[in-house]
Amino acid sequence: MPREYQTSEIKKKLIDILRDSRTGLTGIELAEKLGVNRVTMTKYLNIFAAEGFVKQKHMGKISLWYIEKGVEQLTFPSDFFRVKSKYYEYLIAGEEHQVYNLIRNSYHSGAVPQKLITDAVVPAIHSVNDLYKDGKIGNSEKKFLDNIVSNSIQILNLLDIDIDSKKNVIIISADANSALLAEATSAALHVGGWKVSYLGDLSSAIDVLFDIDIQKFLNKNWKQKQGIMVVVVFSTTEEGLKFFSESIASGKSKYGKSLHLALCSKYAKKSKSKADFVSDDIETLLQWSDTTYESYLQEQ
Repeated sequence: MPREYQTSEIKKKLIDILRDSRTGLTGIELAEKLGVNRVTMTKYLNIFAAEGFVKQKHMGKISLWYIEKGVEQLTFPSDFFRVKSKYYEYLIAGEEHQVYNLIRNSYHSGAVPQKLITDAVVPAIHSVNDLYKDGKIGNSEKKFLDNIVSNSIQILNLLDIDIDSKKNVIIISADANSALLAEATSAALHVGGWKVSYLGDLSSAIDVLFDIDIQKFLNKNWKQKQGIMVVVVFSTTEEGLKFFSESIASGKSKYGKSLHLALCSKYAKKSKSKADFVSDDIETLLQWSDTTYESYLQEQ
């Protein structure tokens, strides 16, 4: 595997070369232009192709390499504000491939994945919700934009990350309106090395049997009770927050101090349940989760 500084340098040069090529270039041509041998160039191209950074097309017996329109090398942390602006701009214009390319470009350019979510994705989710509430976009357009956001989240959620088996989290959305923020948080925790179980919209699970159901799920997904387990509840309604928070809080005594309850909602501060974290700020939630785990390690 090439050293990281070499990989970054090669990526930058590839962008400059392939951006000016309308049809793409062969591996041999790229090797010559970059001044590396063919075997090394092939290794680089295979790595970048696996990352989705470059693509290959076959023209008869010839293989050509190219990058999609919009791919560029970014510099972080200075480009975070630019990415935030571009992400929202592309999203509102419905340019979904540009949105996806921006997320990939940012990650391959060294952006911290969690900051991509907190600094670009989450603000865009709030902005789209505001447009909908103000009547500036309809239900169909909101669904379309939400799907683009969800797909861009999955790009980060599918990254191959080293997961710490002692960092466990279950994320629940009490209603459909809070599901996208919950999904974004799931990805942010995943790239932070957490073992995430994202349950999505559980509004249909609001019944008297939920207490038993969630305990079964906990027992199955946290068998050895190693490390800590954080259960995060997202909700845009006071009723949904109350139901899920009380259901989970009622079972905390069975799992000891290693089970933590976090509420992420504008109604969280009104909740009377015994939650360990109460806020509607996702970045604060991420910081609290890591601090809670660090405290656990210090106690061991």
